[in-house]
Amino acid sequence: MAITFRQLEIFIAVAETQQVTRASKKLLLTQSAVSMALGELENQLGGPLFDRHGRSLLLNDRGRYLLPLSKNILHQVASIETVLTEQQGTVAGVLEIVASSTIGNYVLPYLVGAFMQIHPEAHINMLVVNTMTAEKLVANGQADLGFVEGEINVDALEAIPWFADELGIIVSSNHKLAERSTFQIPDDLKETSWVMREEGSGTAEVFTKKLGRYTSLLKVVTKTGHTEAIKKAVESGVGAACLSMLTVYREAEEGWLKILPIEGIDMRRQLWIIQHKNKIITRLMAEFLKFCEIVAKNHLGREFLSSPWKLQSLRMDNNVNQENGPLVGEGK
Repeated sequence: MAITFRQLEIFIAVAETQQVTRASKKLLLTQSAVSMALGELENQLGGPLFDRHGRSLLLNDRGRYLLPLSKNILHQVASIETVLTEQQGTVAGVLEIVASSTIGNYVLPYLVGAFMQIHPEAHINMLVVNTMTAEKLVANGQADLGFVEGEINVDALEAIPWFADELGIIVSSNHKLAERSTFQIPDDLKETSWVMREEGSGTAEVFTKKLGRYTSLLKVVTKTGHTEAIKKAVESGVGAACLSMLTVYREAEEGWLKILPIEGIDMRRQLWIIQHKNKIITRLMAEFLKFCEIVAKNHLGREFLSSPWKLQSLRMDNNVNQENGPLVGEGK
């Protein structure tokens, strides 16, 4: 008997949940059906794929070899089915995307919302993770697209430049530096208390790297692991912080916080869209990529973060933009 796609799907579910019980619930099957399919697969392949540890099933060396192959097979089949069953003229389907913290929390929610209003039959699910996890999810086919801030280190992935983010100093509206137009190094460092991200933060790493030998002048009074907590601490007057300008545009527009570019230092960093090199570009993917490119190409991103409803104006231009031809990811 030939191996079936259903057997591979069940094998992946058991590998990810480490239990027949959990896998059966995930797949909406009975435990006996899962056990039978798994047993048949192991018999067909000439040996076990798991080691039994109590109630848990852990992949052995054979199972670890089969897992990425199985995911790739099912990924390719899903791509073929999607391409061959799409209705021409209709942007429909379910897109799985992943994004790193700044993009996932402060950029994409508004873009995704506006896009789904333009295309009601399109559904986009988003997971916010770090860049390394995003790479893995896109590489193994669990996500269709990734939106990240860091450099890409996986050969199977293609990275497309999106737009540049910029870090800046934020202070409260009543801070002594709030009347200034720029932050000057090293003088202002000596006179400022700092609210910093935790160790390992990409933003903190960029900031300290840009400061170079002046890092020793930082007087850190508190550290926290969440951007929103940092903004609240700065707003309350605890000190200054360095954050992506994308994360504080709304507060700056409302007058709660003041953004100060750092004089004489380029604090820009590139944002990227990543996809698997062998990924088949569906109509839904192509249209969403085009929508993201239009926002970036016209420098609309930061403005729309404070006023997301402005993105709805793109509805008016949607038909015109369709005539502009492929922008990103099409024509493969």
